[in-house]
Amino acid sequence: MNSYTNEARVELTINEEVRSVVIRPGDTLLYVLRRLLGMTGTKLGCENGDCGACTVQRDGLPVKSCMTLALDVKDAKITTIEGLRNTPIQKAFADSFGFQCGFCTPGFIMNAEALARTVPDADDETIRAWLESNICRCTGYETIEKAVKAVLDS
Repeated sequence: MNSYTNEARVELTINEEVRSVVIRPGDTLLYVLRRLLGMTGTKLGCENGDCGACTVQRDGLPVKSCMTLALDVKDAKITTIEGLRNTPIQKAFADSFGFQCGFCTPGFIMNAEALARTVPDADDETIRAWLESNICRCTGYETIEKAVKAVLDS
């Protein structure tokens, strides 16, 4: 791990694009994405890793960006919800009505896309295990699970 005491200019690879940004040692990835880079698809929810609204992918696996220091991902490939535009999982969420207010949807989509890619034969128990790191306060999880299954079955 690198040690920084002041602001530093770093390059982050986000959605396959290298972005240069000046960050402080304590800046979270969520802060950098939303405030410094204007990528507001990743949502600010609980800021303590419980709700999953801030989920992004680091090297293809879901992580909570509110609990990830930006300096710790400077050598990683970050994918945000903006990087999954027009993907099968996004379409499945829309087709299955896997959302209500939509606030939690980006985090669920990030988890679901990683699941479909890494465990394409996931059973119901595996799907629930992957989705339990995200909280939806508006709707039941049935339509969200339906969206995931639609992608896995295709």
